Amino acid sequence: MAKLPVYSVLLLFLLVLSPFLASGKSARLNSSGPLYGIEFPPFNTAVADAGCDGKLLAEEEEQKDRSPSLKLHMSRRSPAEATAGRTRKDSFLESAQKDGVRIATMHRRVALQAQAQPGRRSASSSPRRALSERLVATVESGVAVGSGEYLVEVYVGTPPRRFQMIMDTGSDLNWLQCAPCLDCFDQRGPVFDPMASTSYRNVTCGDTRCGLVSPPAAPRTCRSSRSDPCPYYYWYGDQSNTTGDLALEAFTVNLTASSSRRVDGVVLGCGHRNRGLFHGAAGLLGLGRGPLSFASQLRAVYGHAFSYCLVDHGSAVGSKIVFGDDNVLLSHPQLNYTAFAPSAAENTFYYVQLKGILVGGEMLDIPSNTWGVSKEDGSGGTIIDSGTTLSYFPEPAYKAIRQAFVDRMDKAYPLIADFPVLSPCYNVSGVERVEVPEFSLLFADGAVWDFPAENYFIRLDTEGIMCLAVLGTPRSAMSIIGNYQQQNFHVLYDLHHNRLGFAPRRCAEV
Repeated sequence: MAKLPVYSVLLLFLLVLSPFLASGKSARLNSSGPLYGIEFPPFNTAVADAGCDGKLLAEEEEQKDRSPSLKLHMSRRSPAEATAGRTRKDSFLESAQKDGVRIATMHRRVALQAQAQPGRRSASSSPRRALSERLVATVESGVAVGSGEYLVEVYVGTPPRRFQMIMDTGSDLNWLQCAPCLDCFDQRGPVFDPMASTSYRNVTCGDTRCGLVSPPAAPRTCRSSRSDPCPYYYWYGDQSNTTGDLALEAFTVNLTASSSRRVDGVVLGCGHRNRGLFHGAAGLLGLGRGPLSFASQLRAVYGHAFSYCLVDHGSAVGSKIVFGDDNVLLSHPQLNYTAFAPSAAENTFYYVQLKGILVGGEMLDIPSNTWGVSKEDGSGGTIIDSGTTLSYFPEPAYKAIRQAFVDRMDKAYPLIADFPVLSPCYNVSGVERVEVPEFSLLFADGAVWDFPAENYFIRLDTEGIMCLAVLGTPRSAMSIIGNYQQQNFHVLYDLHHNRLGFAPRRCAEV
């Protein structure tokens, strides 16, 4: 069989995948999917002044009543829009390159953090204590720009203007392309103009928050600590970067067609020089554990929790992200929790502790040290990440996973030899519902995450090809639970109880 012209992650070209139908130790893959919309609940303006300084922490300590949860629009980039004028091969190759660069950057960041701060407190610290202690840390993003496919609608400035930002739990800085745009990528709509906003304020070079970002290679001299702006430089790998000034701005939340409220003083990067593969996004909304992330800055208003529900890959309809408690999710009968794992080297990422992998209901023979975090350089471990597309496991685990599927797959589906990048791949032409072995993650505290077939197999119905949506990384690298496996799960980041929650939901119906 000749090689097909497919070279990468196959995500931008997927047809909407279907609900999961389990039978015994196998799962079925078909091709249907519903749609849905978003709601915005009431918002309490009395505590809408958010930031990341000592005053915020004091207010957080004293506050007893939290605001109702905040819900933001979230959508997936349209496949047709992302691939207009480009070949399928080009888009596949780009997707693979972006994931690869993102992972390499994450590994580098972990190593640098371990070298620079070997004695820092682990990520298992309480959120409030960790926030105050990380005020002196240097913030670098772990995201390879553009690999995050989920966009969040935000309204920034006064008067508020709408922007779509990439949602990313693997980074901390929130930033937009800003006028004057000295070197910028193409985006949908105009860039943010700070001169047109009455609520825009520069963070000065003497502000403690300025110490949370890396300066440009040739930093400006801070002549006046109270008036000179704070310049920043973020490098993401593969020549992707953003350079600009750190600022404070208002983020406005729509409540109804005629009502809105705003959160003032949110730290935002105003990027004047930005390069990378952003595909029309206006910037990036960081949801990591660091003090500059959007999630961290809103804790005083909404508490130590946020959640999201990701629709199918390939779907053009919206999804949502919730800051604060979602009572429907909390009462879900299938809501499971696993504790966030400690990590001495890295505090931006959300680590969990894997114990093993199950395929077809059977535990695979994977050495236990595959899942640990190195005490020497902080490498290894497992993170959950909204910005990485597929899921990745170190080579010993990946080889075992791949072989388990090869051994257990129905021989009625011909194995495609030497298919580029993804493996195993099968010819499923003419088969509406494909039976595949079940796939589950077992955590150290006993929690189990069972996935529907469409979350770990990619099917290209137009070509009759189906591939395992899991790839390998070097033996010492971290494992990553990517957004492809998270689709149609409501995922909760509960930092008050230091745990990750997950419940199966048709996100198009939430």
